[in-house]
Amino acid sequence: MNSRSENETKVVENAPPNTVVFHLASDPKLLKVVRLGIGHLCDLAGFPETHRHRAMLAVDEACANIIKHAYGSATDKPIIITARLLDNGIEVVLRDYGRKADPEKIKPRELDDIRPGGLGVHLMRSAMDTVVFDTTLAEGNQLTLVKYLPQPRSDSQEEIVK
Repeated sequence: MNSRSENETKVVENAPPNTVVFHLASDPKLLKVVRLGIGHLCDLAGFPETHRHRAMLAVDEACANIIKHAYGSATDKPIIITARLLDNGIEVVLRDYGRKADPEKIKPRELDDIRPGGLGVHLMRSAMDTVVFDTTLAEGNQLTLVKYLPQPRSDSQEEIVK
């Protein structure tokens, strides 16, 4: 067993409670499984539908970026997604072993720059509460996305009616 396989096995064996680990090839046709899984975790966490859809879209976009940028659209490379229920939301960690991301290029383009593509990072940052790129790994990249449950406003009915 090579070191990557041993490390991946350890991740699964040592996964904390309320954690789901997806091991998938970098094939876009498999992303529906990830979207459905993230959507279900969002339901379990108690997210309203709009927040669930945003989280699903952010994770889908992150996977699409891994496929396109880290793996050059190859459909047979590993993506490991570790999704965990938090007390107040979800955390999703995406790991690839592809081309290192250039932190200078991980910036969203201006929204008034009308052209196809380039809005994935903006979408992730607007949909999620935390977006952390880790390009310091010896091989590949890791992206951590966190979404917290929305807090009721102090003037909402939830707060007034007890």
